[in-house]
Amino acid sequence: MTEETGNEETGGLILNLECTLAALPEEVFRMLTEPAELVKCWGPHGFIIPAAELNLAEGGRYRFRMTPPDGEPFHLSGEFLEIDPPWRLVYTFRWEEPAPDDRETVVDLSLGSTGKGTRLVLSQGPFLTEERLALHRNGWTESFEKLQAVLDSRT
Repeated sequence: MTEETGNEETGGLILNLECTLAALPEEVFRMLTEPAELVKCWGPHGFIIPAAELNLAEGGRYRFRMTPPDGEPFHLSGEFLEIDPPWRLVYTFRWEEPAPDDRETVVDLSLGSTGKGTRLVLSQGPFLTEERLALHRNGWTESFEKLQAVLDSRT
């Protein structure tokens, strides 16, 4: 997993992560877009996703309920901006119970074939603070680890 943070001209912080997964782009895209699959790999370790609703269409919306290991459930939602199966998925990301230093961000997931697997590149932002960016970095890193574990269990 490689990472980089950038500071766009907008003044916001941008999270960039990249990983290589041992599955074809079609399988990875399906894991990221089908609710029954998504709930298996979304969020940091220990979190469960008891509900994921999504309308996978440009302009369609999604909403997930996340439950941390030691707390109350919370929700995130957004709108799909661009969908190009199995190569690209762009959507807004917003916590429904935001912290004061939180705001809506845009997630851009790009998938590329490596021959035997998939190169997954994530960009998300802009974030207002390094703290918020770090929380999302941790969440995405652990989500990618969970995604690889689910994919590994199928081989």
